[in-house]
Amino acid sequence: MDDTTILGDTIRILKERLGERMDEVTVERAVVGIFFTGVKLNTGHGGICATPIKAIPEAVCCPSSATAMPHSGRLRERKISAYVTDALGDRPMRKALGIAVVSALSALANDVCPQSGYTVTRGVDAIELLKMPESGNVVVVGALVPYLRALKQARQPFRVLEMDPRTLKPDELPFYAPVEETDQVVPWADTLVITGTTLINGTLEHLLDLARPEATVVVLGPTVSILPDALFARGVEIVGGDVVTDPDRLLDVLAEGGSGYHFFGKGADRIVTQRSPASS
Repeated sequence: MDDTTILGDTIRILKERLGERMDEVTVERAVVGIFFTGVKLNTGHGGICATPIKAIPEAVCCPSSATAMPHSGRLRERKISAYVTDALGDRPMRKALGIAVVSALSALANDVCPQSGYTVTRGVDAIELLKMPESGNVVVVGALVPYLRALKQARQPFRVLEMDPRTLKPDELPFYAPVEETDQVVPWADTLVITGTTLINGTLEHLLDLARPEATVVVLGPTVSILPDALFARGVEIVGGDVVTDPDRLLDVLAEGGSGYHFFGKGADRIVTQRSPASS
């Protein structure tokens, strides 16, 4: 049965655009860092994804931790198809590595067969292009610090859906909504801002289904540094991700426990992808 998820659709598009070239691609280097996971392909392209460390509560000793990443030490021997399969699976760490490979393949596809239908702005954060509404309701999925700060400064009414309320500051807790209220909170939004990590835990499709057709939907974070077609097809207007500019430098930073603050403008740049008006 065909996979009809965002990742499934993205992988189908990659296969269509890259053709046989995709079978020749290999992973030259992979790093699973504390905060982010990254890869470098033999084509020189890099990809990135958040590391879902909280999704592995059993990772407390060697025997149980080994099941999370059974191919460690042999990652360069794996076929690209194996990573793609992992991206569609439900094992968090393996899925994250698979998404990083999909991210790198997306960068390759953008180089060898660029497509029209959307515009890309480099070196900016999505919040810089997202106009904060003077009125209306805003829902943020995930503790996205820059966006929560901007909403508080604008005194804009909002709700924040977050799995772990401990990630919120005291003055943000009044706006907190537990994930159990997702089906009621998301349709309330005129502007919906979603963390890309929902691509890893498999909740992104449901969130997009809940959004009202007229709502402005933004998905952002390194994890959605993939071809935007499948996201746009589901009503997303703005995708904020990253483009890897120096894979080795990025992976060195990730191996040392680095976060976005350490690699932005060095091994990777922020990019914002928007649907072109004619394709909306």
